[in-house]
Amino acid sequence: MNLLLRIFWVLTTARFRAPLGLFGVSRIRFRVWLNDLDLNRHMNNGRYLTLMDLGRLDLMARMGVLGIFKKRGWMPVVAAQTISFKRSLDFFERYELSTRILCWDERFLYLEQVFTKANGKVAARALVKAAVIGQGRALKSEALLEAIGATKRKSPPIPPGIKAWALAAEWMEEGGAEAVNDDQPSPLSHTPATLKAEKKARRKAERKAEKEG
Repeated sequence: MNLLLRIFWVLTTARFRAPLGLFGVSRIRFRVWLNDLDLNRHMNNGRYLTLMDLGRLDLMARMGVLGIFKKRGWMPVVAAQTISFKRSLDFFERYELSTRILCWDERFLYLEQVFTKANGKVAARALVKAAVIGQGRALKSEALLEAIGATKRKSPPIPPGIKAWALAAEWMEEGGAEAVNDDQPSPLSHTPATLKAEKKARRKAERKAEKEG
């Protein structure tokens, strides 16, 4: 019920707040309630991810894309996300959640979401890889830009850290580290780059074997 009330509050207040452009920053304020707490008496780590949904909801509402998504049958989804916790948020403490688009590639948008305490110190920072699904497949970013009238906008340079994180996310999608026995090297020593190189080498060897056979 608490989440439903928060969703209603976000959607209602978004109507009366300033619209946002492509690189606008959504800022909404919350307070830590009893049902947000874990056994350590501070906000549960899972609650951060739930509240991040509300931050993205406010961003989309104020960008004016929710109506477009509904009309076209599109659905925004999270493909991957990671969060770093720096300071705790305690019971009844006020905090602000900011959400913004950092950059994008051919298929995915990369967003930053930050939880900031009332004293200005960061409590947690998250990176989100998001996509828009239409007719059962991920749409290209240019389709989304066209829908919001921003076809001439280009993505800022994608930082090396986001590129590395995106590769790691792809590695996870492909199955990640598989179980090994004592005779096999540990997958923990593998990186997305080495795994791709190994996969390419295996395919090359298979093609060579087929030709010789």
